[in-house]
Amino acid sequence: MLQIGDKVVYPMHGAGIIAGIEKCEVLGEGRSYYVLQMPLGDMKVMIPADKADHIGLRDVIPEERVDEVRDVLEDEPDRLMGTWNRRYHTNLERLKSGDICDAAAVTRNLVVQERERRISAGERRLLDLARQIVVSELVYACDKSPAEVEVWMDDILAANGSK
Repeated sequence: MLQIGDKVVYPMHGAGIIAGIEKCEVLGEGRSYYVLQMPLGDMKVMIPADKADHIGLRDVIPEERVDEVRDVLEDEPDRLMGTWNRRYHTNLERLKSGDICDAAAVTRNLVVQERERRISAGERRLLDLARQIVVSELVYACDKSPAEVEVWMDDILAANGSK
């Protein structure tokens, strides 16, 4: 069971701190919920405690793994073929995995693609979500502010493709 103060990642939402554990009654059924405080957007998310494993709630990566994320951001982008719709669904599936390296790869791919040609509105929203997921987890992994993490990421991504 998770404890108040634990730093966790909620797939498709990003990282946060468990700010509390509340009992709520929904449709006549009492249930315990983790209250997750997100560092971006001052958002709170309630997650059923008994479903935490099923939805993929996991610990934030240790600082030692930040180099892996940097390596992914620096790697050559994947050249996804097909329509924007097919690319969108491929990228969406990667984000659903809950793996920070997958979210970093989606961010890298879409940033580089946007430089080469305009991306669709759906891909733009996906890029924003992927960035948010990566930034929120790195905030806790590196113990830095969101602004510092964003500058770090932007510097790496700016160098990608200009080699």
